Amino acid sequence: MTAQVIPLHAPSSAPSLAPILALTAADMNAVNAVILERMQSEIPLIPALAGHLIAGGGKRMRPMLTLAGALLCDYQGTRQHKLAAAVEFIHTATLLHDDVVDGSDLRRGKTTANIVFGNPATVLVGDFLFSRAFELMVEDGSLKVLRILSRASAVIAEGEVDQLTAQRHVETSEERYLAIIGAKTAALFAAACRIGAVVAEKGEAEERALEVYGRNLGIAFQLVDDAIDYDSPAEEMGKGRGDDFRDGKMTLPVILAYARGSEEERGFWREAIAGFAISDADLAHAVALINRHDAVQATRERARHFAARAIDAIAAFPRGAAHAAMVEAAEFAVMRRY
Repeated sequence: MTAQVIPLHAPSSAPSLAPILALTAADMNAVNAVILERMQSEIPLIPALAGHLIAGGGKRMRPMLTLAGALLCDYQGTRQHKLAAAVEFIHTATLLHDDVVDGSDLRRGKTTANIVFGNPATVLVGDFLFSRAFELMVEDGSLKVLRILSRASAVIAEGEVDQLTAQRHVETSEERYLAIIGAKTAALFAAACRIGAVVAEKGEAEERALEVYGRNLGIAFQLVDDAIDYDSPAEEMGKGRGDDFRDGKMTLPVILAYARGSEEERGFWREAIAGFAISDADLAHAVALINRHDAVQATRERARHFAARAIDAIAAFPRGAAHAAMVEAAEFAVMRRY
């Protein structure tokens, strides 16, 4: 594969997920059928709780990327359907567990499952979905697929634990933050994309290119998520504004504002991240400090850098609908407001 660099640029019209949604629509119908079938159980609480989140919206970026990657590699089969469903189950399981760990009460504009059904049931249904994901991987029969997705699952768990240990530590560095989001978010993006090349039986170069695309897109996606927590209203975000702030999470906007701030400002951040200054007035002051030091803009600029790297990674693939849709998905990821 001979690569050429494609710079990320602002298109003449706002980028959207419409091209990748259209590209993968038929395949997503098949994936959704698998998801609906495999979330069923004789225990009524399981499909009720799983459906509360799965049917609650969301961009379905990860399974769509598996499907788009397969199309980019000109795959004509159907293996990607079960594997994309496995990817979505892994993602959904991590969201259920995250909401319990964070004590969240809102996701995608809806009350979280842990609030509706309780923490024990939410954790156990998350475990059920992980199990379903591994059943689907085993049914596919590829040890390579099993290795990629099982490794990604382990890395995600490591990233979540690392984030937990970094919580309320105001001295968290940008390097550690990037390592955390590289594990907890980008690992599944990378695995989801790489599977598209695996099912198409492409070579290591294509597999690696899609993995790099997914990893960089995942980092960009999380950077923008963390920026949104400080520059979008709750009704756009689908969660409570300032949740990361009140949870004491050292995301990049805070890391940059703390690094660039005066000693007085750093004193505020030390109290806030420790959990001693989390009122609405404190949040407003935090947002003002972040804006004073252009920390949201800087976070989005870093996201654009990673999105550009994602686009560069697939530069050697043939031009066509799949390539264009994946490029626009990367552009959308960094320019979105929700």
